Order: sequence, then C-alpha cells, then structure tokens
Amino acid sequence: MGEKTIKIEGIHPPEIFGLREEKLKLLQNIFPKLRIVSRGEELIIIGDKHETAFFEAKFQLMLAHYERFSKLTEENILEIMARENGYAASLDQEGTRDGDLLLYGRNGMAIKARSPNQQRMVDSFKKHDMLFAIGPAGTGKTYTAVALAVRALKNKEVKRIILARPAVEAGENLGFLPGDLKDKLDPYLRPLYDALRDMIPPAKLATYLEDGTIEIAPLAFMRGRTLDNAFAILDEAQNATESQLKMFLTRMGRSAQFIITGDITQIDLPKHQVPGLFKAIKLLNNVKGIEFIFLNQRDVVRHDLVTRIIEAYESSSQHDKKDLSKDSITQNNKPK
Repeated sequence: MGEKTIKIEGIHPPEIFGLREEKLKLLQNIFPKLRIVSRGEELIIIGDKHETAFFEAKFQLMLAHYERFSKLTEENILEIMARENGYAASLDQEGTRDGDLLLYGRNGMAIKARSPNQQRMVDSFKKHDMLFAIGPAGTGKTYTAVALAVRALKNKEVKRIILARPAVEAGENLGFLPGDLKDKLDPYLRPLYDALRDMIPPAKLATYLEDGTIEIAPLAFMRGRTLDNAFAILDEAQNATESQLKMFLTRMGRSAQFIITGDITQIDLPKHQVPGLFKAIKLLNNVKGIEFIFLNQRDVVRHDLVTRIIEAYESSSQHDKKDLSKDSITQNNKPK
C-alpha cells in the first residue's frame, strides 16, 4: 500500500473536483481499488503503489488540460483516461480547429483576434518586442494586448505581467475616494481587471495578483524600475505626458515585451499638457524593433452603434461644430 498527496495550488478545488465532488466520484468509479480523498487544495490517494502512480500521471494530465483550456468537464476526464497517448493528442486536436487562437479563457472561451488590425497586432508581435496599438474606443486594442500577455505567461515566455495606466480622471472630478491606496486606484485600472477575469480562472488570478506574477499599477509607480523577463502593457497612453511615456519605455529590461495602447481622440490631460503619445509617434515610427498599428472603426467589436458613433464624430467638421455652438442652438430654438 502507498499514499500520495497531490496539491492543486492556485486552482479553486470545485473546478477540479466538482461543486458536489461529482468529478471526484467519477474518478473513484474509474479507480475503484484506490481510496481518493480531497482536503482543501490537496488530493490524497491511498492504494497500490503502481495504481497510485498511474492515477497521479492521469491526474496531472487533467490539471494540464484545465491550465490550457480553463475548464475540465466530466467528458474531458473520460477522454483523458481513455487516451493511450494522454494529453498531447487532445491538444493536437484542439489546435487544428483553432489555428488563430490566442488562448482559452474562463470556461473554455476561445479568445482570438476579431478584426483585421487585431490580427495585425498578433502577427506583428511575433517580430517586434515593442508595439504601439492606437485607435478609438471599442477596437479591442487593450483586450488583445492583455490576451497576448497572458498567452506569453502561460507559455513561460515571460515570468510576469506588468499592467500600467495613468491615473487620470476622464473629464470628471471624482473628489475624495475612501479606502487604502489600492481602493483609490482600482477604479482607474478596472478595464485591465475585467480583461484578466475573462482569461484567467478566479483562484489562479488571485494567486498571480498576490504573489506579484501579475502586477497592476499606476504609471507613476514604474519610475526607477527595470522590467526583466516581463510583459508590460501601458494602457490609455494618450493620458501620459512626454516625460511619463519616455520613462515607461525606458523601463524595458532583458527578455521583455512591451505594448502601448492609446486613443488620441479621448485625451483627459489638462489643456496645458501635451500628450506624450504624439511625440512618440513622430520620433519612434521608424525605429527598428518598434511597430505602430492604427486601429479604426472597422475594428470595433462592441455594439454596432459604437461604430456609428465613432464615424459620426470623425466625420464632423469645423462647420458642424459651429452649427452646434451655443448661439446657433439658442437661435434655432427661439419661438416662432
């Protein structure tokens, strides 16, 4: 008789064992000679040493499946148990169906480029270590950047992800925000959290955030650092000043990859401050190793109305603005 303990750190146990341990009961039926007991994040197997070793090998394939696809169903378990060559064959089958896949998100959701310029981001990043993705709201530039970062982390191409954003209010004075520093900064960084939650299971994401594998911070916190073996994203770069953007770009260390996203139509800096993104486009456009990709309304992946709104704003002329001035509106609404 032998006893083996397997830890499933960073994974919420019900994801592997089932909400009512129905997946664990399935494993017990498949391996009736073993005693299988779950204790929190541990699985204890008691039985014949050879049978225990075989179970552990299969269970590791189950964990690998969950790590890759972010889901593990009873059907997946039965398939893994039945496959003579284990997990590799299953991966090959999945890969042939999704050649342009970036990664599998929560509940097995396939995450891939959804527009021509998003695909250009994916393709370009294979050849460049620094990429600027510039375009209006809803074009998926931030989401695609985060997907590329998560894929690099899963593939062990980098050791950590750094997500930065200028803490600039979008034309509003939010006043005093309660709580500690994290509570005050979280509202500015919420879009990054939302993207990560689509791509990484909750328990794993919590572990990554706690141990620093994934760090989300305001741009000001990047000063003085060197980011080695990291995938760094600067979001909302149009709200960074010239000195701030230069500071971020020069944080790049060994084996690092950088993506900078921005929307030059939505600048929230005070009027006297010039966005650093404008100068970066001018100075760095022809620098070897840096690629600029400009997304447009054809890349919008939100509601169809978002595309029409962007087109309406882009087609407006100075004459239109004059017609919409306070005086003209007042004039047009005078009683006849």
